[in-house]
Amino acid sequence: MSMLRQALQEQRFVCVVEFIPKPSAERFASFERLMQRSQLCGWPMIAAIADRVSSNFDPAPSDAFSQLARPLPTLLHFSGKDRERHDLLAQLERMDALGLDQLLLLSGDRLPGHEPGQKSVRYLESVPALQIVRSARPAWLLGAALNPFKYHEEEGGAQYFKAEKKLAAGADFLTLQLGFDAQKHLEAHQWVQQQASPVPLLACVMQLTLSRAAILEHVPGLVISPLMRDLLAAEEAISSAYARERSLTRLGLQIIGLRLMGYAGIHLSGIHDPEQLHALEQVIEARMADIQTLEQWSVAWEASWQLSGQPVVTFQPPHADWQLGMSHVSATRKEQLRYHVLSGLHSLLFSHTNSLSRGFGWILKRPLWHTPPGRRWLHQLERSLKRPVVGCDTCGNCRLEDTLYICPETCPKGLANGPCGGTRLNRCEFGDRECIHSIKYRTAKAIGQTRVLTDRLIPCVDADSRYQSSWPRWFEPPSEGAQSEKSSSNDAPEEA
Repeated sequence: MSMLRQALQEQRFVCVVEFIPKPSAERFASFERLMQRSQLCGWPMIAAIADRVSSNFDPAPSDAFSQLARPLPTLLHFSGKDRERHDLLAQLERMDALGLDQLLLLSGDRLPGHEPGQKSVRYLESVPALQIVRSARPAWLLGAALNPFKYHEEEGGAQYFKAEKKLAAGADFLTLQLGFDAQKHLEAHQWVQQQASPVPLLACVMQLTLSRAAILEHVPGLVISPLMRDLLAAEEAISSAYARERSLTRLGLQIIGLRLMGYAGIHLSGIHDPEQLHALEQVIEARMADIQTLEQWSVAWEASWQLSGQPVVTFQPPHADWQLGMSHVSATRKEQLRYHVLSGLHSLLFSHTNSLSRGFGWILKRPLWHTPPGRRWLHQLERSLKRPVVGCDTCGNCRLEDTLYICPETCPKGLANGPCGGTRLNRCEFGDRECIHSIKYRTAKAIGQTRVLTDRLIPCVDADSRYQSSWPRWFEPPSEGAQSEKSSSNDAPEEA
């Protein structure tokens, strides 16, 4: 049994140490020296090898593992950016050869150079990736990400809706994206505990300095509030040594707090050598002697973010303070009308229950549409009709019924099951639009169809089905498995 699986099963707090591989022998050697300690405060340490965080040309996680001088307990990452199903299956084969069987599946941040409207970049999102791996390797330990650091209802609610899908798709544990808001850490942990089958929850942590804050402010989905930044600048103005000491103390306190909240462990980033790890361990052990309860910890945590002459630090963006359980938003009349019109048209043409639908199906079953010219003409017709209305990219397997008639292809990453972690106050990571999943959330609430956003696990669109008409598929006899899946996902509308 792997060390991570055993620790999670035994409810032992665990420290997962992130390694971002670079083509540098010294970087690998430094990480191996760090991991020789094997424990932080008695907690087992497991390596986590990230996937193309800095560059698309970073060594692949499996290649990086092969370059280590000795095997380590390791959790590999798989980022879906610029990836298809076959890329994921190829990584599984490489992991088999290396004797690895635990994987963290992420949709991935924006690929450098990916600009909307130019050449499309495919992102294999985490929900179908989980389904693929769970089917291919049923016994593996699989993780996924959750970003609870959201301060508008639509983006926050949609995050939790997608997390439900990740659990249903086979995630054994969830890892939070990096954040510093303790109320959001509590919120996420409480949400997990309320699920029918709670899973272990880890939290990503990092020592936050002023220089790092300047970088992290531009990381999609990561929140550094103006008051946080002002405090870090005030500490740095006193002295660099003082600022480093305070930031290390906050990291140690955050780890203590997460343990007291009931987290299964931490995903530690930004620690690169044994000396840094030793200094962190000293802080944790010193503060743990005085902090035994969450109430004691809250006092210490708040004090660590206070400085004479500085205002009280808050962690949310200005004028945004949504918390899970608050519900105020609703779709506009235009958004609701759009849904009802498109839903009505879909029923008329594809329901199989009226004469127009049956007639349309009869036409599409004609041999003409199985010829190359017929397929091309039908593809062009569907694209010309649907693209101006919904942004259709004729993916060959239309998912509009499962996405409330908001086309996933209008998301720059093509995500169908819910948002990535990169939104900020409902804005897409790419910055040029509102996140389509925020619109879906509002629409689902208004029409009483939120179960569509939690229960329907939408498979990825494979490359060989793209750029052809999806219409004939609606009238093909479904397989037994597809019928079962469809019937289980088509729940009756719930109350808004």
